Amino acid sequence: MVKKNTLLLASAFALAAGAAQAEAPDVVVSIKPIHSLVASIMQGVGKPALIVEGAASPHTYSMKPSNAAALQDASVVFWVGHGLEAFLEKPLESLGTSAKIVELDDAPGLEKLKFREGGAFEAHDDGDEHEAASADAHDGSHEAEGHHHDEGEFDMHLWLDPQNAKAMAADIEKTLAEVDPANAGAYKANLDSLNARFDTLDKTLAETVAPIKDKPFIVFHDAYQYFEKRYGVKVAGSITVSPETMPGAERISQIHKKIQELGATCVFAEPQFEPKLVNVVLEGTSAKSGTLDPEAATLEAGPDLYFKLMESIGTSLKACLSSNS
Repeated sequence: MVKKNTLLLASAFALAAGAAQAEAPDVVVSIKPIHSLVASIMQGVGKPALIVEGAASPHTYSMKPSNAAALQDASVVFWVGHGLEAFLEKPLESLGTSAKIVELDDAPGLEKLKFREGGAFEAHDDGDEHEAASADAHDGSHEAEGHHHDEGEFDMHLWLDPQNAKAMAADIEKTLAEVDPANAGAYKANLDSLNARFDTLDKTLAETVAPIKDKPFIVFHDAYQYFEKRYGVKVAGSITVSPETMPGAERISQIHKKIQELGATCVFAEPQFEPKLVNVVLEGTSAKSGTLDPEAATLEAGPDLYFKLMESIGTSLKACLSSNS
């Protein structure tokens, strides 16, 4: 009996040791759309931590002590890159750990589109930091920094094309398998399932927007060209508007003229824009209003968020533009 109990205890210790070896790494992700991809690949293994939670924006986010603590404990950190989450640059540089930091705008197979500026698209402006980054990008100094090469040049809303999301997911799976080989099989299986969902989503979105592809619309910020190029919808222009400041009479007049000249049937705001601002912008035009949410501010974080985000963009476009048939 003693021998049997000893064998049982030994087996229990062996199982416990095996479980410890297969524990998930501590993974931290910057924003919701990318967190959703990481969470999908880690399903059944562990749950990644998210930095920019709720309706917060990566453009204006301030680090919390809990975020700093999560980064210090991280084995892997995933972010899009310098052109989007500027608030992460210094914290990542000062990390006193051996965390693997993955900048997903460097993922193999991505299609990158440059910002459109002038004419129907107002000049892209993310403030002084963006202007300084753009200046660096044109004087050649960025070349010595390696991974900083895209800063200020490309639209960083890369995930709004499912093919780009697929490329980022492959890079995420590769990274996790390297860091955590004990769970590599689970990561690969989850990636295979995720790729199948991407393919289904791609077909669904193409079918959703097919009836309204010829109808032009205006967005407040030129963040949708990946979706536009993938599905052939007609973004006629963008309007740069600060949600904290009501535009003056001259600016409203310019917006009205732009809507009329471009024949835009809908003007889309984002969740951070006050409804009263949208109403002022649309007053005196025949355009309808809608809302698009490219960073998933209104959605609950998790594996399904990416798909809900993309489907909501398709259905929002169809709902507004179909009402103008």
